[in-house]
Amino acid sequence: MKKKILIISGGISKERIISLETGRQVAKELKKNNYRVKICEPDKNFISVTKSFKPHFIFNALHGQFGEDGYIQTILEVIGIPYTHSGVIASAKAMDKEISKKIFIKNKILTPKYFIFTFNKTNKELISLVKKKLNFPVVIKPINEGSSVNVYICTKNNLSRNIKLLKDYKKILIEQFIPGREIQSAIIGKKKLGAIELKPKRKFYDYKAKYNSNAKTEHIIPVDLPKKKYKALMDITFKAHNLMGCRGVTRSDFKYFKGKFYLLEINTQPGMTKLSLVPEISAYIGINFINLIKLILKDASINK
Repeated sequence: MKKKILIISGGISKERIISLETGRQVAKELKKNNYRVKICEPDKNFISVTKSFKPHFIFNALHGQFGEDGYIQTILEVIGIPYTHSGVIASAKAMDKEISKKIFIKNKILTPKYFIFTFNKTNKELISLVKKKLNFPVVIKPINEGSSVNVYICTKNNLSRNIKLLKDYKKILIEQFIPGREIQSAIIGKKKLGAIELKPKRKFYDYKAKYNSNAKTEHIIPVDLPKKKYKALMDITFKAHNLMGCRGVTRSDFKYFKGKFYLLEINTQPGMTKLSLVPEISAYIGINFINLIKLILKDASINK
């Protein structure tokens, strides 16, 4: 008998729409391959649906807050059914950009310089602080969002306007802007899947560039890098994946500038939509979508 898979998707984060699409795509592929599949929201009915369906595995297709930050993973550990992707602590560390940066720096992984801002300074004081610590342009971003949600590249002239857009977060990251190439790389378990380069038509690889096909972001695979540089990229990706204690599949986002790779962040639950990068990287090395899903399910467990 084919296994029963419960897919959790949707949720209440700003990445809800992408999560629903990931859930649909994974469900469609599993059904085509005769798995018994149910999709469920992580709401008040989730526990009762799980108990009645009795899945062999739970596929976590959530993205963003409450789905990728250790919150749902804590609930899944209590339920005791093997679930996909990273566990509680790894998810929490990777989602928190301040914590993950501290881990990168401590372990000599290059990442853009930054400081934390808690909206406790005037615009004039903030501009002076940016000039002193980083210089313009800078990137401002929430500490715990994914998919480039509310990420802005700021000059001295538009910093004040953009900062106001993030005031609900109470605490944000202000980071050195690194120009150069956008390269992303993926790991599954102990396997280095590979990398892809992105050439956005937009200012940078933001939410629209990621998920709107009209944005016409160019995907380049294989990445044009010397062998030694490509190996270095994948080694850093693998090192970061292991340092965080990640499981299953992860995707790491880099900027490549003047021969150096700057690690921006690790995504513990990368998208699985038609425009998603991990399925594209996998397909390039001969792992089709269903086999990628099977690899993710194979790693499903508890006590992570």
